Amino acid sequence: MLKTIIYIAIGGAIGSVLRFLTTILVSKFCRENSGFHFPLATCIANIFGCFLIGLFIGILAKNQLTDSNLKWFLVTGFCGGFTTFSAFGMENFNLLQNNNILLAFSYIALSIILGLFAVWFGLFITK
Repeated sequence: MLKTIIYIAIGGAIGSVLRFLTTILVSKFCRENSGFHFPLATCIANIFGCFLIGLFIGILAKNQLTDSNLKWFLVTGFCGGFTTFSAFGMENFNLLQNNNILLAFSYIALSIILGLFAVWFGLFITK
């Protein structure tokens, strides 16, 4: 059990740092206009994280490693640390509170639809 927790913790730490770096990278290359506050870094992290979780699960299943330390490290740890649905919820709440209803629903729809597609695509390319 302790070994599993260590794998999850290390994966989560790496995922969290890469999530932070995603924010830095996006803010460096995609400066927001003063009136347009779409949470692009979180959206990118969520979509890419969904793709990665599909890819990892597909590869693990293909190699019969679905109950391995690698799964705990990659899926629970790394993807759990990298994806940001708690931030997603808070950002949408803030958009709605600021009467940015269309932007909030666009963000929700893009994240869910593209996220589901990314999971499917990650699984698809492992077959």
